[in-house]
Amino acid sequence: MLGIIGAANASEREWCEAYDAGRLAAKRGWILVCGGLSGVMEAASKGAFERGGTIVGILPFGDSKQANKYVTIPIATNMGHARNVIIAHTAEMLIAVGGSEGTLSEIAISRKLGKPVFAIGSWDIAGTVEVSSAPEAIEMCQKYLDEKIPKEV
Repeated sequence: MLGIIGAANASEREWCEAYDAGRLAAKRGWILVCGGLSGVMEAASKGAFERGGTIVGILPFGDSKQANKYVTIPIATNMGHARNVIIAHTAEMLIAVGGSEGTLSEIAISRKLGKPVFAIGSWDIAGTVEVSSAPEAIEMCQKYLDEKIPKEV
């Protein structure tokens, strides 16, 4: 499962990168997990949805109807920002696109758990890998999966 994280208020570039990342993830058959709201989350959800992907939205509210319209599996937590811990634990790897303090918390938790985070114009945190685009981030995710999964002899 791939986490795509970032701000609810995305710039045009961030929106496009998140959309491309979601679309490319769905093309590979990966399930997307995100915060389920607007901005980067909605862009990634839309990209994945348009490719027939599954989108899990971990919502900060108690009402699943508040998810963006592309989320296929809304999970209402009523936990506010504490839902970031669930996103970090659920995702196997993450792509951070821009973002502010909420994204920072998801990155920090993910790194604490030893999960890879590929950053597109996001926080410069030790252990994150800065990439220039969604296609590069997806390739790095694939490389991570290829190295993690033992090859058959």
